[in-house]
Amino acid sequence: MAKKKQQETPVTQTTDHHGVTYLTGMYQDYFLDYASYVILERAVPDIKDGLKPVQRRLLQSMYDMHDGRYHKVANLIGHTMQYHPHGDAAIGDALINLGQKDLLIDTQGNWGDIRTGDSAAAPRYIEARLTKFALEIAINPQTTQWQMSYDGRRNEPITLPVKFPLVLAQGVEGIAVGLATKILPHNFFELIQASIKVLEGKKIKLYPDFQTGGMMDVSEYQSGIRGGRVRVRVRIEKLDKNTLVIREIPFGVTTGSLMESIVKASEKGQIKVKKLNDNTAAQVEIVIELQPGVSPDQTMDALYAFTQCEVSISPNACVIDGMKPVFLGVEEMLRISTFNTQELLKQELQIRLHELQEKWHFSSLEKIFIEKRIYRDIEESETWEAVIKAIQKGLAKYIATPSTKTKGEKRLLLHRDITVEDIQRLTEIRIKRISKYNSFQADEVIKQIESELKQVRHDLAHLTEYTIAYFQKLLDKYGLGRERKTELTTFDTIQAVKVIANNAKLYVDRKEGFIGWGLKKDEFVADCSEIDDIIAFRKDGKFMVSRIAEKVFVGKNIIHVGVWKKGDERTTYHMIYQDGDSGKAFAKRFNVTAITRDKEYDLTKGGKDSRVMYFAAHPNGESETVEVQLAQTSKARNKVFDFYFEELAIKGRNAGGNTITRYPIRKVAQVEVGKSTLGAQKYWYDDANGRISKDERGKFLGSFDTGDQLLTVYANGDYEIIDFDPTGKIDLKDLLYAGKFKPKAPVSMVYFEGEKQWTMVKRFLIETTTIGQRFRAITEHADSKLYFVTLEEDPVVEFGYMSNRQKVTELFNPAEFIEVKGWKAIGNKLVDKKLISIQAQQSEEEGETEPEEADEVPPTSEKKKAVQADLFSAPASKSKPLTKDVKKTAAKSSAKPAKTPATKSSSKSTSKASVKPAPKASKKATKKAVKGNKGKGGKYLRTGDTIEW
Repeated sequence: MAKKKQQETPVTQTTDHHGVTYLTGMYQDYFLDYASYVILERAVPDIKDGLKPVQRRLLQSMYDMHDGRYHKVANLIGHTMQYHPHGDAAIGDALINLGQKDLLIDTQGNWGDIRTGDSAAAPRYIEARLTKFALEIAINPQTTQWQMSYDGRRNEPITLPVKFPLVLAQGVEGIAVGLATKILPHNFFELIQASIKVLEGKKIKLYPDFQTGGMMDVSEYQSGIRGGRVRVRVRIEKLDKNTLVIREIPFGVTTGSLMESIVKASEKGQIKVKKLNDNTAAQVEIVIELQPGVSPDQTMDALYAFTQCEVSISPNACVIDGMKPVFLGVEEMLRISTFNTQELLKQELQIRLHELQEKWHFSSLEKIFIEKRIYRDIEESETWEAVIKAIQKGLAKYIATPSTKTKGEKRLLLHRDITVEDIQRLTEIRIKRISKYNSFQADEVIKQIESELKQVRHDLAHLTEYTIAYFQKLLDKYGLGRERKTELTTFDTIQAVKVIANNAKLYVDRKEGFIGWGLKKDEFVADCSEIDDIIAFRKDGKFMVSRIAEKVFVGKNIIHVGVWKKGDERTTYHMIYQDGDSGKAFAKRFNVTAITRDKEYDLTKGGKDSRVMYFAAHPNGESETVEVQLAQTSKARNKVFDFYFEELAIKGRNAGGNTITRYPIRKVAQVEVGKSTLGAQKYWYDDANGRISKDERGKFLGSFDTGDQLLTVYANGDYEIIDFDPTGKIDLKDLLYAGKFKPKAPVSMVYFEGEKQWTMVKRFLIETTTIGQRFRAITEHADSKLYFVTLEEDPVVEFGYMSNRQKVTELFNPAEFIEVKGWKAIGNKLVDKKLISIQAQQSEEEGETEPEEADEVPPTSEKKKAVQADLFSAPASKSKPLTKDVKKTAAKSSAKPAKTPATKSSSKSTSKASVKPAPKASKKATKKAVKGNKGKGGKYLRTGDTIEW
């Protein structure tokens, strides 16, 4: 029989009347005491100085030993043990941690490397001393509050008088009992600037900054309180198509752990890496060589998704305030630190004021004592009391004190009464000093003291301005080289399923109904990843979606299997099935955009013995024609006919479909597959990271269909044609243009020609056919650079330049200015100066995105004339004469006369209203304008005429 459990009686007192302590009471009290001790004395920093106790004791010990020279770390650790009772290991680790932050401690020797994770050398080999910054902002015995050390032999600081937001600058991490803190480091510059803003009453916002650099998304930082987080990424450079280089690493990640995570991801097949090298020396450099044919853009995303190239850091800002832990945001911490600094500066000013008053007090007594020869009055005094009375009597003739002053006092008024100690100091003045006393120098010293007193009183009266000046001095004195290292940006969310490399192969056993990567003896379907979903259609008209595994049963008689993507509205399925109940044949087009994994779905009307006669999957909704052959026993006149799937609307998977025949079908065969019936897809690219998407975010690229290509143009004049990848990225470095490549659309460029120092205009058709290679469309001179590029048919461009110290702005139409020439042509001169501004003029009829365009644009010679071409087609004899500058430009640019360009003279004599015809106008408006002009006697419009409509 089991023993009955005894009920435990809670103990409310730890001792009885005999003084006996119960064990349960000891546990209750001791645990609470231990937890409080660890929180207050070990793990959590104080808000006033931002230091843990071990760090505070270290700095005080280093100040005790400070003589301007380096000290062995072993000696510093031993000296600190007079204050800290927890052994040399804890002190040594804290000292190394402070030294690696490069703020308070000046180090010498091998102190390890936070980037590589290398540890520091032994304490006997390395040295340290306090920095000048630490001595200025953290050490001041006069304003330090003291307490007895653990053994009662020394005084140690309760908190150091730190006049700087040290806890935010260094960051801190600690684990206590039932409590933890993690405050991320912030930028030196930004902290001081924010402190100044606090004193000015302005709002502030702070974000972390790390020594290791990298990039950071702070959209969820939430001032560093619990629940917030920051995402930090390495900085990856694309060296070439097969090589990536990591230059900066995330906070808390070492090069060793980063490479280990990349190796693990490669072993799992999540990324495809050929070789990995760590060339880190003075700077981080990890070289990743990719396997042939692997996309570097997709690999970069995969590195962020599956390795430590991206880490998420969750802060938990907790500090000690008033002998208890509190959770504060970093902005509130900065405010407390700033006003604490202001109070400490006030205390220092008050101490300095008292010192100067005392110095002025004694200097004044000394001056009168010597100049008035009061020391002679004590020659006949025989006792000490008589000496004091004689001096007091002598001083009273020339000096008044607060207790002896009278109305209309002409004597020198002191700040306080004369004490016995003051008189004793006067009697200690040596005869040598009295004999060599210089009254003029004494007056100068007193004036200097009075000047300092005036300044100190002014600073006390204007304490806020004084504190701002103090912070500005710190910034000027110690801010060099402390600029922000971590770039603030926003990261897009990377879906692992989209960036994971194909690390598995999909096989199918159609007869037995199994799929997976372990069926290597069966039919190979496609490459896939270990996290892909697989869709399988069966002969009975049912389908199922399941996560890929080594071997998964999805049902016998599989007719189609493939990788399924959630939300895919482009992949279209064509199916013809014979209904088991009615015997009719139905055809349907449908998408599968959302499902429940491992659930069976019926695509037929549910009749028993229904069977699929034809099934096809098309990734881009292509049209399809099939030949339907009916059974020979059917009574249909036409036993063979064609069926066109594009005539069916794409519906949901539950739709029954359209009837195509009521007779039994013997066979269905595919005749041809046509173009997509879904039309081109519109794409945008994010101007922050270059990612291409359909989210209507960023800049519009164009409408792309199967086989379309992408054109990119860069500031150095290079252009590149690449195959369009809907999941890829665009290189944003020096990018000027990105859009759909239209082979017969002229490219208009305005560029600066470095050799001749002219601004040139050229128009050309892209004749190169090599994919993925850059070609230079402007001259190769080092100073040549591209200003502007467009593929618009009839653009109007506004440009500006400096002439006679004034900005000149003109409009011109590249299509009117120069004809289409070869892509290697230099072009025509626009102006003989550099441009300071250039932009395209957008007409009111143009929308934010491009309209749907035809696949081919007619050649320039065959297309309809632009509005300006009709308006300015007057005979040369009736048009205004060209200016001198324009004649020179036309003569030099081409032997064939170009159409009249915009000139300097026209831009100075006419305003922007005088070139109203430049933007695209409707044909109706143009005809009205021309007709009206003819009615007034003129047959054609002339250059410079103003058109109103």
